[in-house]
Amino acid sequence: MRKLISAIAIVLLTASAAFAQKAPKYNQYGVAVQSDVLDVEAQDGILVMASPNSKYKMWFDIRVQADVAGFFGAPSYADKIGNGVSIRRARFAVKGQIDENWYGEFDMDLANGLVELKDAIVRFTGVPNLELQIGNFKENFSIQRNTTSRYLQFMERPMVCSALTPSRHFGFNAKYAKDWLWASAGIFGPEIAGAEEWQYIADNNKDFGYNAGMSLTGKVVFRPLYKLDNASLHIGAAASYRTPKASAEKFGYYRASARNSTSINRKKYLDTSDLAGYDHNLLWTVELAGHYKGLRYEAAYVQDNVSFKADAEDPTAKMFNGWYAQAGYLLFGGTQRYDANGGKYTKIKPGKKWGDIELCARYEYCNLNSGNVFGGSAEAYTVGLNYWVTNNVKMQINYQYNNNDRYANGKNKLFVGLDESGAPTKDYAKVVTAKGKAGVDYHMIAVRFEIDF
Repeated sequence: MRKLISAIAIVLLTASAAFAQKAPKYNQYGVAVQSDVLDVEAQDGILVMASPNSKYKMWFDIRVQADVAGFFGAPSYADKIGNGVSIRRARFAVKGQIDENWYGEFDMDLANGLVELKDAIVRFTGVPNLELQIGNFKENFSIQRNTTSRYLQFMERPMVCSALTPSRHFGFNAKYAKDWLWASAGIFGPEIAGAEEWQYIADNNKDFGYNAGMSLTGKVVFRPLYKLDNASLHIGAAASYRTPKASAEKFGYYRASARNSTSINRKKYLDTSDLAGYDHNLLWTVELAGHYKGLRYEAAYVQDNVSFKADAEDPTAKMFNGWYAQAGYLLFGGTQRYDANGGKYTKIKPGKKWGDIELCARYEYCNLNSGNVFGGSAEAYTVGLNYWVTNNVKMQINYQYNNNDRYANGKNKLFVGLDESGAPTKDYAKVVTAKGKAGVDYHMIAVRFEIDF
């Protein structure tokens, strides 16, 4: 009898569960909806919720980077550089593959208590090897700029990338990736990041009726070693035609600037200041990257040709440029990895259970001097050590030597040498080289602790 009762109970419970699954469910607006059971798991420490019965998948992407930096060796006439700490990034993102055709993403940064929008994406993925997306995201221009900060070989990107290469803007982009070919083309408007940029857009629209601004950006990459698992070769070129953006503080002005160490040193030695009469600029780059087992290398040249209106105070075109070369090697048998769909590099495969250590070196140069514009030029030598502790924890230490020329005075705000009387001067024309080297050279040691989950 007990066995019979147990069997009947099991049948009833099974029937009840089946009925519950088939019973209609409603959302908060009273509309009947389809429902699905999700599997929840941690994939390399990332919380992922996915349906075994459909293409639905949602996950969180959270990142914290805590930096400490110290500076020394600057000449006696230079402005003091304060040592410091910073939450370089505190990112929170929600990403979802809604079905086989549609993907969405929302990403924001809360570093140092400031709220900034990063990615806000609507993407169509219904055609094999093709992605169409609209929203706020990085333009496909520079491999270094497009590589996520999680997997950078150094704590900061090269100066030329900060000064000249485009980052996130609102736009529409089409990308094709298959085997040896990767190609991208997009049309972009202004930067949508925080309250400041949006206020500029609103004021320029309301008060002056200015257009938002437009950029056309295209890139092509050839990958002849696409069949190999332990090696890659990335040969890329990109170009971007750009017009004034309404997200700028001064509409119709061109400005390029960059820091040459960490964000903790807030001084922008390289700065063209605001150049009036800006009409458009043509930005282009060529890049070479690759890896073989534990070795990864990357180099790029970037040039910006800036054109001004005929009635501008100085209508002559300007040319700014720079380049970098870097490499890293995993010391304990790990393997570098290439993201074929993204056209960039991704996290390593460590060689040991305890992780791996990557030794890196880089040389970089950036030049913002052209014609009668003296925004300064600088070079930097950097060596770094990355300890990949787990898939989610990384520690970095960087030593960097920065060499700025006499024109790198941060829009005439920073001392760059001594004048005839031996007094510090911010005017590069008054610097007397015989009394000491012109420009601000200094050393930096910085450390980063990072966790991704």
